[in-house]
Amino acid sequence: MQIIKTVAEMQMISAQIKKSGQTIGFVPTMGALHNGHLSLFDKARQKADVAIASIFVNPTQFGPNEDYEKYPRTLEADSEAAIKHNIDYIFIPSVQEMYPEGYSTYVNIKNITEVVEGIKRPGHFNGVGVVLTKLFNIVAPDYAFFGQKDYQQTLVVKQLVKDLNIPVEIFVEPTVRLENGLAMSSRNKYLSEEERERATIIYKSLIEAKAAIQEGIKNRLELVKIVTNKLNKEPKIKIDYVCVALADSLKEVDQFKSNDNIVILIAAYMGNTRLIDNMLLTII
Repeated sequence: MQIIKTVAEMQMISAQIKKSGQTIGFVPTMGALHNGHLSLFDKARQKADVAIASIFVNPTQFGPNEDYEKYPRTLEADSEAAIKHNIDYIFIPSVQEMYPEGYSTYVNIKNITEVVEGIKRPGHFNGVGVVLTKLFNIVAPDYAFFGQKDYQQTLVVKQLVKDLNIPVEIFVEPTVRLENGLAMSSRNKYLSEEERERATIIYKSLIEAKAAIQEGIKNRLELVKIVTNKLNKEPKIKIDYVCVALADSLKEVDQFKSNDNIVILIAAYMGNTRLIDNMLLTII
């Protein structure tokens, strides 16, 4: 495995791979790798001839009061994990390399970024859009792999590559969970063992909504209430939002129809740590 730190070198290597007729599978990350990331590494390894990952804590997707400075950075452990999962190259640029002095171009993505998470974190998805546009141009992957846990982000990425004609196929893989159901996240490192257990209420609330749908409930507000009531049973959880919407557009309709594909999105705080999770379901 090789560690690449400059844009020029990464572009040169990618061009050589392409010239040889090989395909590239790419997993963009912010590091602090967990089994969710590693499952994406395995998918890239299986799908493509060459597997590339990036580790870059992207400042443009963090708000002024968010955790950019304290976001976990575990480069040595991350590199060891990448080696074990047969990643060929890790691209680890500096902030200066990605956003040199005088940088002034950004990506403004509309509609899908203006709801749910986009309301709570204004500008976040435009930061995601600019860094992914740059990474896709630098790495030139044939395939890119993302986790379902960041569900709204996966819709943004699909919109981005469609609108900007970026020739990469996007794969979204299921959320990887701990045995207790908690979705794996780099921010779980902030939680104590007790908090991790308490935070399982998020997954349990999704399971409760799933059961309600299986019993025939189609009303959006009823489903929101079921999830909210369950979350409120854990006193240390503070709800940021609960959204039940059509899966492809995130449109919140009052009454769903049979065979509608929906998504339940949750953001909640356990202490000072913000956690997100979701579940894709089909209305009966």
